[in-house]
Amino acid sequence: MSQTPEIRRLDTRRLDPDRPEDLDAAVALLRAGRLVAVPTETVYGLAADARSPEAVRGIFAAKGRPSNHPLIVHLPDASHLSRWAVDIPDAAWRLAEAFWPGPLTLLLPKAPDVPGEVTGGRPSIGLRVPAHPVMHALLVRLDGGLAAPSANPYQRLSPTSADQVLAGLSGRIDAVLDGGACEVGLESTIVDLTGCATGEPPRIVRAGPITRAQLEAALGMPVDFPGQHTVAVPGNVAVHYRPGTPLRMFDTATLRAQLDALPDDARIALAHTSDDLPASRGVIATLRLPADKPGFARALYATLHALDRAGADAIWLERPPEGEDWRDVHDRLSRAVSG
Repeated sequence: MSQTPEIRRLDTRRLDPDRPEDLDAAVALLRAGRLVAVPTETVYGLAADARSPEAVRGIFAAKGRPSNHPLIVHLPDASHLSRWAVDIPDAAWRLAEAFWPGPLTLLLPKAPDVPGEVTGGRPSIGLRVPAHPVMHALLVRLDGGLAAPSANPYQRLSPTSADQVLAGLSGRIDAVLDGGACEVGLESTIVDLTGCATGEPPRIVRAGPITRAQLEAALGMPVDFPGQHTVAVPGNVAVHYRPGTPLRMFDTATLRAQLDALPDDARIALAHTSDDLPASRGVIATLRLPADKPGFARALYATLHALDRAGADAIWLERPPEGEDWRDVHDRLSRAVSG
């Protein structure tokens, strides 16, 4: 596979999708093989024409991401599936009908003409139809697919706002289309359907907002959900989603004890859900996360981005609840925590 091009400093533009001329500019850039950060309901993606190997290589260069890591291709609707995948099982169409547009990615055998740069040289491809109206408008105008991994430097926190994109990638990309804050806040569920032809059940290979119970209800069959996600799909490297400030996670009792023992000259940024944690002068910034799962997920990356700018020596996070509905949160935090 070809080497990624060298990065040249760019004048990154902030585009307003409510201005027709700005949406036109984003479309023109993408058609020209340039890079535009775009809003989705999950996180902001760094978009490029998925049919252009050169444009896709630009994604890897801008992010500093290894070129053997596969990307997700975003489509305007399910009718485009057959342009990108072959041997599409009935389960794929049923899941598409139930959850698209939405935060679900289907892993399928790739079509022969799909550039290898998109799939990291693998025989499968991740496909989804995003729900954000701005992203959908782009895809309809382009009548094609956009490769769009999270719009952040490799292994750093995913962005859920245009400001967070610019903090990480300004000067490395051509534009960011500002569609406001992301509604979901965590990356999509990825379901592997490549084994369906040989009788293997659908398998979740990245936990996300669409749960196993929802998938099984839509399919009327069991869905495999391994305890560890190590399949080579987006986001499944051991170190990922990390703030620049070291992140530590404690259960509530341990966090209380740590705060009680914290010296006044410490510099800790705190993210929590509990009401009655001990006060400490060593905590220089604190943000409270919602206790409900959708609210916690929506606020998590934004909270960590904010605390990362506090000038602390470490970020302390109160461990969220366990349970299958929280698997995606714990998956992301297991890769984000330092040590």
